[in-house]
Amino acid sequence: MLDPSIATFLITLINVGILFAVLRAVLFKRVTQFMEDRSNRIRENIEGAEKDKQTAQAFLAQCEERLKNVQAEADEVLKTAREQAQQEADRIIAQGAAEAKSLVEKARKQIEADQKARTARFQAEAAGLVLAAAGRLLQRELTQEDNRRFAGLLLQELGKS
Repeated sequence: MLDPSIATFLITLINVGILFAVLRAVLFKRVTQFMEDRSNRIRENIEGAEKDKQTAQAFLAQCEERLKNVQAEADEVLKTAREQAQQEADRIIAQGAAEAKSLVEKARKQIEADQKARTARFQAEAAGLVLAAAGRLLQRELTQEDNRRFAGLLLQELGKS
């Protein structure tokens, strides 16, 4: 008969073959399908991550471009505001200079008017003093007509000088 060790070996070999066939029929397809599904999911996740990365990079580039545009607009707004402020400052300075010039001219005219008034008052007082002195020198009272004539002569002399 067969030697127990060879018989055991053959029975074990047959059992392993049957077990392999059963496991292959039952589990191998499921395990292979599971591994393929898992590989596909991992591949899809990697592809999705790459697409997301590309989308994020595109969005980042778009945001950077918008930021540049916003900065350019802000610079333009600041430039415009500075120009307007400078124009306003120039206008205010010009207006102040014009007002100062007007005040100086007004003050000059007022001074001239005051000087003319003082000169006229001085001339009138001087004429009165001269007439009084002339009357004393002549030792007589001068008539109204004499006063007018002497005052006219005095004013002509003062006007020449």
